Parts: sequence; structure tokens; C-alpha cells
Amino acid sequence: MDTMQKTIEYTSVSRIAGPLMVIDGIEGIAYGEIVDITTPNGDKRTGQVLEAREEIAVVQVFEGTSELNTSETKVRFTGDTAKIGVSYDMLGRIFNGAGKPLDGGPEIIAEEKLDINGYPLNPVSRNPPNAFVQTGVSTIDGTNTLVRGQKIPIFSGSGLPHNKLATQIARQAKVRGEGEQFAVVFAAMGITGEESNYFMDEFKKTGALEKAVVFINLADDPAIERILTPRIALTTAEYLAYEKGMHVLVILTDLTNYCEALREIAAARNEVPGRRGYPGYMYTDLACLYERAGRVKGKEGTVTQIPILTMPDDDITHPIPDLTGYITEGQIVLSRELNRKGVYPPVDILPSLSRLAGNGQGEGKTRDDHSKVISQAYAAYAEGRGLRDLVAVVGEEALTERDRSFLKFADAFENSIVTQGVDEDRSIEETLDYVWDLLTILPREELKRVSDELIEKYLPKK
Repeated sequence: MDTMQKTIEYTSVSRIAGPLMVIDGIEGIAYGEIVDITTPNGDKRTGQVLEAREEIAVVQVFEGTSELNTSETKVRFTGDTAKIGVSYDMLGRIFNGAGKPLDGGPEIIAEEKLDINGYPLNPVSRNPPNAFVQTGVSTIDGTNTLVRGQKIPIFSGSGLPHNKLATQIARQAKVRGEGEQFAVVFAAMGITGEESNYFMDEFKKTGALEKAVVFINLADDPAIERILTPRIALTTAEYLAYEKGMHVLVILTDLTNYCEALREIAAARNEVPGRRGYPGYMYTDLACLYERAGRVKGKEGTVTQIPILTMPDDDITHPIPDLTGYITEGQIVLSRELNRKGVYPPVDILPSLSRLAGNGQGEGKTRDDHSKVISQAYAAYAEGRGLRDLVAVVGEEALTERDRSFLKFADAFENSIVTQGVDEDRSIEETLDYVWDLLTILPREELKRVSDELIEKYLPKK
């Protein structure tokens, strides 16, 4: 678009529907272009081109379309894309979903202005995820090891303590090694005022805010802002990682609210719905977010992602967790049954999986026994869980001595490995030592997945 075109103000709004408005008689307009809007009473708003056809543009209005009309609303196309000013000074600050300060502090003086949609990375320029990210949570560090540059979601359900777990991870996460800089970018989407206060209080009172950048989008904020929030957060993370050389953990919660905003906007556009009313392009849209995790050749920093989503009706086959599972490298599943038993965090390790766990385990990363001892514990726990169903039918008296030891192991595993305090920050060495302690419950001849050398080195003597 040329300079003359940028200065033209259009008053040809033909239709307003939900957060969208349609402008006729335009030319030279591009998808994703930012729009300046003047309301009939002179207030300024911002929008973005969602669809550009011959002589017609569909614009989504970030602040909503209330008070706009088709006769007096003025629109000017800027020729620019959505950008955010980023700076190292964003660390320790809390922003709203559009990137404006929410903590009463001053506006950020930008070192750079970056497109919030990011820039496509050539797959050849990527390095595979590697090296361990310690969260201090045994069920993640031990059994579902998080690796720098990985993307691994947490699948939760309504009423489960995913918010508590998210803040615990944000507070405790760290990378090991001298001189390594670490930061957390935390983005909450579509949350209530109560949840917002909880997150802000937790970050402030625990000191976690010092190494974090927090973005909060409330449930009563415009749906359009909910689409921007994760992109703004990821752009900030990429700046800290690739320009400042930091290892950045991005926590996005709740992706279900994000997808609901996608569905709301698609409905306003009268799009043909896909599965359960979600737009057919939701897979592509989610991939555009998740694929912004990784390591880039020639860059010191890394971006690691933990998206959190609540599964509607606890249905893991629902389109949101289903599509997420295709794109990401595993999942951490929270269990309603464990939560009812008072287990925190209620991570069900049997359906949970980190496909890249091996990249972050072993000598020089965690410990030489990590993969073997966790494999042994996982197998024993799975067998013990299966025996619970048998006990419900025949009673514990019908079990052999061997069976009772596996049943006892499963209970002890949940009580001392899965269960930990909300403020308990365990090192990976502590987690592995706890596992070895539990393995003393089993007959030694049952420890078939660990070598005699590891048994002699780590198994406590009875």
C-alpha cells in the first residue's frame, strides 16, 4: 500500500456482527493489516484485517464493536502488521492480554518492535530439543522429563488444580549449569478475576515475578484479545531467547478458552463449522503456536512450552486435546480420581508421556540411572494399579506375597512420588533417590530393568 492509500479514511462500513465489521469499496488491503478505527464519539480503537477480498475487508475490532455504527464509524488502514514493543525490562512485569501494563508500572520503552505472528523457521535451522529443564515436580522431572526446546501440554479438567500446578512450575523451574540465564513467560487466557488475583498474588509474594513476564487476559475481555495473548507472549519469549540468549519456559493457560474464542469469531464470520463447531483451521492455528517452541542453530537461547488445557467433560478425544496431541511431543494428564483421593499434583503417569524424555536424561544431564530406574518404577506401578482391580473382585487375601508387594509399591508410589507439597521443590536427585527407596518394597529378583551395577550403587541396603 502506498503512502496516499494509508491516509485515506473510509466511512463505508456496511455491516457489524459481534467483534467484526465489514468495510466496502476498499483496495490494496492485506490480510493481518492493522486498522485504526474512530468511533462516532471520537474514541480510538484498533482492529486487524481478518479477511481481504476484492473491494471488501473483514476487520476484527480488539476492543469490541459496541457504540460503532455503519454511518459514522471511520476506518484507516495502516499498512502495518500487529507488533509489540519488547525489552529486557519486561522481566518482573505484569501485562494485560494486549501487552499493556497491568501492574501500575510505566509503559515499556521498546528495544525492538516485533511482529506478534513470529517468523517462519526453516526446519533445517532447527536443532533437536536437548538438555534438562527442572520443574521441581517429581512426576514431570522423573517420569515425563521436560527438555529444552520441547512442547508438552498438561491435559486437565474443570475443577482440577492445574492453576496451582502452573504457578508451582513457574516458580520452581530452572535450567542446570553455570552461567545459564532462565526466564518464564506466563500467559493466562480467558480467566476469571479471582484466578487473575491468584496468579498475580502468587507471582508477587513468592518472588517468582523477578524472572517472569506475565500476561493476563480476563474472561470479560474481548475474544479478539484472547487470540493475540499467546502470540504476544511467544514473541516476548523469542526475543528473550534468541536476542538475549536466555532459556525461556512459556506456560500458556487455558488453551481451551483460546479455542473457544476461535470458535466465536468463526461463528461471527458465518464459517462452515468443523468438529463440534470449531473452525476447520484450528489444527493449523494451534500448530502456529506450538511450533514456536524450539532451538535455533547459532542461537544460545531456547523456547520451551507447557500449554495447559481443560478437557471438556474430561474427554481426551475432544478436538482441542486431540489436535494438541498430534502437534506436541507428549502430554501430562491430570487425574480426577487421584484428585478425589487428595493427591497433589494429581498426575496420572500411565497415560502421560514425554516423547523426548530420553534427550534430557542420563549422565551430564540428570543422572546415569535415570531412564532405567524410572522404567522399573513405571512397570511396577502399572502392575500394582492392575492388581487393584483384581483385589476389588477376589479380595487381597487371594493375592500372592509377590502381588502384595506390587500393590504396596503402587500405593507408596502415589503417596511419596506423585504426592508432594505445593511449595516442595525437589531436585532430580531427590526424586530418583525416592524411587530407589520405594524399590526396596519389591523382591530384588523383580528388579529386571536395572543393572546389577546400578542396584549396587543406588539401592538402599535393608
